[in-house]
Amino acid sequence: MEKPNGSTWHYGVVARWWAEFNEGGEEIDYFRRYVEAAQPALDVACGTGRLLLPYLRAGLDVDGCDISEDMLALCREAAAREGLTPTLYTQPMHELDLPRRYQTIVVCGALGLGSSREQDLEALRRLHEHLEPGGVLLLDNEVPYANATLWQYWLKEKRAELPRPRREPGDRRSGKDGAEYELRSRVVDFDPLAQQATLKMQALMWRDNELVAEEEHVLTMTLYFKDEVVLMLERAGFEHVCVRGQYNDAEPTVADDFLVYIARRAA
Repeated sequence: MEKPNGSTWHYGVVARWWAEFNEGGEEIDYFRRYVEAAQPALDVACGTGRLLLPYLRAGLDVDGCDISEDMLALCREAAAREGLTPTLYTQPMHELDLPRRYQTIVVCGALGLGSSREQDLEALRRLHEHLEPGGVLLLDNEVPYANATLWQYWLKEKRAELPRPRREPGDRRSGKDGAEYELRSRVVDFDPLAQQATLKMQALMWRDNELVAEEEHVLTMTLYFKDEVVLMLERAGFEHVCVRGQYNDAEPTVADDFLVYIARRAA
């Protein structure tokens, strides 16, 4: 599938890499409690099914959506191998228009990826509209200062070093599909006014030590601080917005790299 506008990199070889290696994580069990408590649920930006497939195995009523048809195709294949038939939609968050309403919506690791601030705010409005009254949105987001590579480019003298050169070849990873993969990312631009980073990803795949695919994709990332996300959620219509630490239900601290936002639609 042709990717829209080159703003995300979750296609082609990158999608295959995701399916092979992006598994597990503490987020799965953390969000599962909320999904178990209130269904139906929607996994937004579900990708190749890192959260969705464990929930479906457990018999939970969960749909999925993602901007990348490549990701969703690999999710369907993985589900079919287990006899599962998920309901999946190919839609970006800011254009979300599904036939169903949900008690719980989970957005894991997707806010600000390949989108503008205006699109992110519209996405939150759409998510609000897709909740049943009293429904809950769970959204996690990495704090900007957790990423040391990007944090340095808030400084003018460090931005003068951009774009960074292509990385040298590194270690390949062997997939269950018999192929070998390598991803090489680099920062090419950083705009502190827009709080947006632009990265390029070189994705390579080998079979029998022969290079069979080489791609380059672009990803834009809009970086958000805690109170920005709270204000955006409130502006999108949510009530009772609370912030928790890194998948632990505790009050957030400066040691948390990820924060979880729990927002409800009014009953």
